[in-house]
Amino acid sequence: MSDVDGLIKVAVRVRPFNKREKARDSKCIIQMKGKITTVVNPEDKDDFKSYTYDHSYWSFDGGKEDANGYLAPQNDKYADQQMVYDDMGASVLKNAWAGYNATLFAYGQTGSGKSWSVIGYGANKGIVPMLCEDLFRGIKEKESEGNTFEVRFSMLEIYNEDVHDLLNPKKGKGGLKVRQHPKKGFYAENLKSALVTSYQEIQDKMEEGTLNRTIASTNMNATSSRAHTIVGINFVQKYKNDAGQETAKQAVINLVDLAGSERVESTGATGKRLKEGAGINQSLSMLGNCISALAKQSQGESARVPYRDSTLTKLLMNALGGNSKTVMIAAISPADINYDETTSTLRYADRAKQIKTKATVNEDPTDKLLRELKAENERLKNAVSTGKVDTDFIDADGDGVDDRDAAKIKKKWEEEMKARMMENEKEMLEMKKSYEEKLANSKQDFTVDPKFKKIEEDKKTKPHMINLNMDPQLSGRIVHILMAGNNTIGNRKGEESKITMVGPGMQETHATISVLKTGKVNLKPYNTDCRILVNGSAIQGETTLCHNDRLVFGSTQIWVFQNPKEKEASKTVFPEITFDYAQEEIASKNGLDMGKGGGDLSLLQEDLLEVMPAVEEANSISEELDKRVKFEIMLVAPQMLGKTLGKPEIHVKMKNLENGTEFVWPKEKFLNRLYMMKEMYNNYEEEDEWDVSEEDDPFQESLDTEVHIGTVQVVLQPLAYNVELKEQLEITNYKASEVGLMNVEIVPCDATGREFTEADDMFVDTPDELLGKDIHFKFRIINCRGLPNRYADMYCSYEMYLDQDETATMKISDTSNPDFNHEKMYSFTPATKQLQKGNCAVHVRGKQQLKIKSVMRKPVCTATEINRSNRNVEVAINIVIHSCNSGTIVVNLREVSFIFYILYMGRLGDQMQQHVDGVRKLIKEAENISKTRVSTSMLKDIMNAPSPDQADMIIRRLADEPDNDFASNKESSVCILL
Repeated sequence: MSDVDGLIKVAVRVRPFNKREKARDSKCIIQMKGKITTVVNPEDKDDFKSYTYDHSYWSFDGGKEDANGYLAPQNDKYADQQMVYDDMGASVLKNAWAGYNATLFAYGQTGSGKSWSVIGYGANKGIVPMLCEDLFRGIKEKESEGNTFEVRFSMLEIYNEDVHDLLNPKKGKGGLKVRQHPKKGFYAENLKSALVTSYQEIQDKMEEGTLNRTIASTNMNATSSRAHTIVGINFVQKYKNDAGQETAKQAVINLVDLAGSERVESTGATGKRLKEGAGINQSLSMLGNCISALAKQSQGESARVPYRDSTLTKLLMNALGGNSKTVMIAAISPADINYDETTSTLRYADRAKQIKTKATVNEDPTDKLLRELKAENERLKNAVSTGKVDTDFIDADGDGVDDRDAAKIKKKWEEEMKARMMENEKEMLEMKKSYEEKLANSKQDFTVDPKFKKIEEDKKTKPHMINLNMDPQLSGRIVHILMAGNNTIGNRKGEESKITMVGPGMQETHATISVLKTGKVNLKPYNTDCRILVNGSAIQGETTLCHNDRLVFGSTQIWVFQNPKEKEASKTVFPEITFDYAQEEIASKNGLDMGKGGGDLSLLQEDLLEVMPAVEEANSISEELDKRVKFEIMLVAPQMLGKTLGKPEIHVKMKNLENGTEFVWPKEKFLNRLYMMKEMYNNYEEEDEWDVSEEDDPFQESLDTEVHIGTVQVVLQPLAYNVELKEQLEITNYKASEVGLMNVEIVPCDATGREFTEADDMFVDTPDELLGKDIHFKFRIINCRGLPNRYADMYCSYEMYLDQDETATMKISDTSNPDFNHEKMYSFTPATKQLQKGNCAVHVRGKQQLKIKSVMRKPVCTATEINRSNRNVEVAINIVIHSCNSGTIVVNLREVSFIFYILYMGRLGDQMQQHVDGVRKLIKEAENISKTRVSTSMLKDIMNAPSPDQADMIIRRLADEPDNDFASNKESSVCILL
């Protein structure tokens, strides 16, 4: 046994421009010299950051395809695939031969070139195929020495904190459990591991795993860019040691393709609300936290490493800080339009290079390993039978064990111990089997399904459709052969269709593709509700398809139609169709110019290209789940966001069609919410429990969320002449529409706060006279006039030049004309040109409120809106309760009860039915005693009553309620029985 300490080896590689970046007329912002990588801010050439890594690979230019299609270097600077493998991959394999566990991380934003380095394409093989070829080449050379070798292959994916076995996909919700073993660390329970004897078999298994990943991504409406993939190669060498004992040297090689490293922005969520990214960004964020903590430990600081906080970090615990030799390749884009993501990736890699791991040779005699496993199982059996909990195991990362959770901890411990015993038993059985037995058992894993061979043959002659995916690795993996006659397309909920597609907007019967005897292929929507795009344009009737047509069914199903016979007969040179090609085509048909732009325009085009299909998908999910929410894209000027410089930003407006409230979300918040909507939709499709509480609903926003009402830009130029400013300025919202007026004042004064008058004669002719001198002034927000009346808790906030924190006025409600009378004195010692030329953005914010005057005049729902789920009842009740809390003027109880009844007619859940029955009893009791007024507090108590008996007790108090003078009280807390 031997231990080796070492830092993680980190390399950065920059790829050439891709097609999209060339179309945007992008500029290269990356420079490399030796081991140093430098990134330049495209908005300020003097702003650059340099990082030093173990290797900085320049693959932006300097390579040229040779006769075999290999990109060979044309100068000393260019880093080809062989150089990257020799530096990074070969060391991983060398460590594995020595008996060390080894891990290769691939990190970077979506489309940065990770797959190019790790997998490669064509003649340009990446690290994984080259490593596997060298591994089996080495095995062949050493077999003659009498040693035996075993190589096992596994492949898993982590999506939304669930582990999915890509070699043994499981239907339904959930994934594999993650367990902990004292020697192996964390592992995925029951993960399939296939015995392989050649690189070709590994390649076959990778193809199988990728196909399963594609099918899952397509059927689950998942997004591959948010999934992590871990390929595991378990390498065992068996030989006789010097004492003649059979010895096993074992190494696990993990090849980790991390999800896209797009920056995780603040979503603005507070409290318990959502966690916003849920499990989506959790693994990547926790990996960053672990890397930061490990970097601190390497510097001698004390820091807890939160391995247990995510599935990914559990499974990579050894790779990060334990028994493994680890390397990382950070892939970056050279383009200015990806500056933020590139900078984020470089910072991440810079932290990772500070981590130290402690690798151990995994080498022991087989008999000793068997004895240890047997002894371990005996110890575990005794521990379980005595019930003595190993708290060190449960609390391995030092979080502390709460006595109140003792029973829960014990149950979890027992479950883990039993799982550990099963794992040990399985390992002992495998060790006792001969290699021939294992090989015979594995043969069935490589039986090729005849239907796949037939599909490959049919593709050459028959019309077919192939899928498009955001991840190029997943495009073209699913093929639907179109047979002669009618090929029906629909979701899996109606009559069985020949082609099943799952996703938002897909109808039970969605379309028919007819293959005619003449060779023509026609596509026809089932009805006008079935959304179909052909080459970016919606179709309503039957359309003849041509080779290479791009087809969109519903919101997310994107395919390419291919007709081999048409292609063969045509002289046309058909372009390669990619996911980006199809998306840009849709965007251009919607009026977005996707031509060359450059600068801010290119960045906007990128954002729009990402958000447009996302908004379409969110609206489709909302409609299908009857969420009564509509999303719209907004372009927000930087000044509206309180920035003096910068580009316009893409935001998404969420409008609740039920209560009229509107919220504007940043792009990152909307995209995170979208992934949660997808998860909700997947549960709906699986006919699982899909709806959630309002607090956890990604389609909802709390009324306590502050919203932006409008902004005023106050020009500070009068300060340059030491004169006062008294202005009434327009308040404009995100759409640049006027929503009110604001009265502001800027008044020069002395250091004591005494305001200057004309008699002081402090006016200057030129701003230069004040430069270098101390100036003092008072900033006042007097009031706002004409604001919309749907807001409460309104206030103004701003940041004056050089302010560290935002200043806010007091909050005012119940008026459209709030008087803030806010004043703050500022002193600048001395004055600068930036102050004199600047602006001060004042934002008006508040909370939206619901004002329901009468359910009779403005009902919560009408009879024509009879629909489908208890959701509308919950909304109606919540609105009534909110009205009670707000002291709403008139609520017609009889109308509320009637609406609940006609909407649901006996289909209510028990709790909803109880609310309806309580309101009915209250009305009946009020009529019996001739009472026309009921306090809203009583109505609220009835609706919150935990049982019918308690509701009855509350109703019996009705006779004791005094009759309030409702007519004289405009804000009465009384309901009227009309």
